[in-house]
Formats: sequence, C-alpha cells, structure tokens
Amino acid sequence: MEKGKSVSLVLSSGGARGLAHVGVIEELEKRGYHIAEIAGCSAGALVGGMYAAGKMEEFKDWICHLDRLDVFSLMDFTFSTRGFIKGDKVYNALKKVIKDCQIEDLGIPFYCNAVDYISGKEVVFREGSLYAAIRASGSIPTVFQPARYHRYELVDGGVLNPVPLSLLKQADENIVVVVGLNAADSELVVPPKKDSTGRKFISMPAWMVEYRNKMRQYFPEQDKIERPTSLSSIGLMTRSFDLLQDRFSALLIEKYQVDVTVQVARNQAGTLEFYRAEELIEIGREKAIQALDNWENGNLRTE
Repeated sequence: MEKGKSVSLVLSSGGARGLAHVGVIEELEKRGYHIAEIAGCSAGALVGGMYAAGKMEEFKDWICHLDRLDVFSLMDFTFSTRGFIKGDKVYNALKKVIKDCQIEDLGIPFYCNAVDYISGKEVVFREGSLYAAIRASGSIPTVFQPARYHRYELVDGGVLNPVPLSLLKQADENIVVVVGLNAADSELVVPPKKDSTGRKFISMPAWMVEYRNKMRQYFPEQDKIERPTSLSSIGLMTRSFDLLQDRFSALLIEKYQVDVTVQVARNQAGTLEFYRAEELIEIGREKAIQALDNWENGNLRTE
C-alpha cells in the first residue's frame, strides 16, 4: 500500500444526511485510500458499521430503493412521551438484508458511541452486536425511544460527542478524515439531478410534468414562500440544541489534529428524509472531491 494512503475515518451524526457518508467512502476508495479504522456516531455509526462489515453495496442497494412510502412504513410510531418512533421496525427490515454480526469480528476496526441519559456518561461500543450498537448510537432524543442495552438506557451519541475523534486508536499513524453533517448554509449545494453515471434520480411521466407546470401558475414554489420568523417552543428548543451541537462539533475538530474535513450543511436534508438516498450520496461524493482535491494539492499538515 502506498505510504500516506491509510485513513482514520470519523463519521458524524446527522440523520438522513448520514447517507452522504457513503459517497465520501466511495470517493476515498476510488482514489486508492485504505480505511484503517472507523469511528461513527448515530448515522455515522450506521454507515460506518455497514462498511466495516463489508456490506456497503448491499446496504446502498437497499436504502436507495426506499421511496417516501417505504420510509414511512418503516417508522413504527408510538404515543410514548420518550420518543414517537420505537425504532425496531427499520432495523428488523435491514437485518433481513444484512445479518447481525459481532463488532470484534469486523474486517475493519469500528467504534461508535451512545449516551446513558441517566448517568450522563458516554458509552463506547468496541465489541458485541453491531446492530445493538448502531441502534443505541442512533436513538435521537424525542424521536426514537431510548435503546435498552444491558443495564443502560441509551440515546444518540451525538448528545455528548457528535464528532467522535476521541474514539480513534490509530490517528497518529494515519490521515484523519472527518465528515461533518451539521455545517452552516454556506456549505449547501444544489441537489444533483443525476447520479455519477448520468442517470436521473427522479423520472416523472410527461403528464405529471405538464400538471406541475400548470399548478405553478396558481401556487408559488415552496422556496419562494415567505417563512414565519417566529418558532414554537419545541422549534425554539430544537434550534437551540442544533446551534449548541454545531458549535461543539467545531470545537471538537479544532481540538484534534484533523487532516481532511468534509462538511455537509445541516439544511441539506431533514433528519428522516432517507428516501433521498441517491441524491445525498452524490452530495457526499461532491463534497469529498472538493476536500480531497485540496488535501492532495498540498494542504498537508506539518509533520
């Protein structure tokens, strides 16, 4: 293996935006980089775990064939005040495609985190069931019910450590690549209409295109509608948490020696918009190309 091509990869939390991680990984592979270890949080734990298990193609094929209705059908809604989605149905469906395995048996060292909300301590997974770890790491508070794991009740690792650089074991030996999913709007990109092969993501019949064009004469497009400036109490709380997490993520990246940072805007996609998989994968690839071009053109850290 070429010297300087070994990567310690950190995949942050970010809901459906985590599918951009797939595009980043594919671009790293295309350029001949070897991923030596992965630290993931929430959505980063899901994608990182699938890759470490050698099942990225199966996962990508499954997720890219989910439409809005499929995603909705995988949400096992509940009236619980601890989260309005149980979170079991989607993982049970994925297990039918990719079987569970033990983290310590994976081909690539993999670590992910969750938080024991009772003690407030971070719980790090380095062994045991892969799906148990992913389920715990992705238990977004108020959205998914906490995951039960032994004596713990765990929530999303992003609560305490959204960019889990601290989990890496080989950072001093490798290029450290961080993929962040909560960047400012300055990182927004226009969603691509075609994938890397030139195939359109969404193909509509002619009658639907004609109908949509007629409706535009009577109804303004969504992005031109003036949005309310005030927030509800829940919206204000969520926005405040987002701002806090964004700043915390930036501080984590500043604290550690990071070589390549790939940034995807928080507003690029909603938390549960998994039906936009192909589009988000391409956005991840585009952002990775930009970041890696900068790295390879001489933006190397001082040894």
